[in-house]
Amino acid sequence: MATFERKKILFLAQFSVLLAIEAIVCFTPLGSLPALGPIVATLSHVPVIITAIILGPAAGSLMGFFFGLFSFLVWTFIPPFAPIAFVFTPMVNAGVFQGNLWSLVICFVPRILIGLAAGGLFRLLANHSKCDYAVAALSGVLGTLANTLLVLGGIWLFFGRQYAQAAGFAYSTILAIIGGTILTSGIPEAFIGGLCGCAVALPVKKTTQRA
Repeated sequence: MATFERKKILFLAQFSVLLAIEAIVCFTPLGSLPALGPIVATLSHVPVIITAIILGPAAGSLMGFFFGLFSFLVWTFIPPFAPIAFVFTPMVNAGVFQGNLWSLVICFVPRILIGLAAGGLFRLLANHSKCDYAVAALSGVLGTLANTLLVLGGIWLFFGRQYAQAAGFAYSTILAIIGGTILTSGIPEAFIGGLCGCAVALPVKKTTQRA
């Protein structure tokens, strides 16, 4: 019983600290990175990846939900680029463009899948690999790319023409804009996610397991 209570307290403490970090990178400029186009590159995926590797895919998915919730609040009340906020929240509009249910899908589902993908892959491969650091890095990269590709893919699929018009570029160039965003923000975010997976999450996980 004492061991169970200790694990429960440790879990809650770790999750709470990571949730606080998630709030900081979502609500302050500390989580913003330079990016091409109106989509802001962030570090908000990092606490989700760390949570998923340390605490498992369920906890990672829950942290991803909080990432989505915080992102929803930011795009609703303090959007970094207001004309396109409607693709992330149904509560605002940009002229004739109004967000809808798909806005919530774009805002929440990819973020939840960060934790599910990163935590699931790490749990699947960690016991079958001689280099768990490589597995942690790969898990971080996969989780980040899942978010990037699903967010940008969702915008193109559900709001392509409206997004292009609101952002001020021709619809015929939207795939080039998305590709540029992946290169300038998605790839660096994936690198950071992989680095944090192997350099932060895994050492913390090993340390807490030995304690």
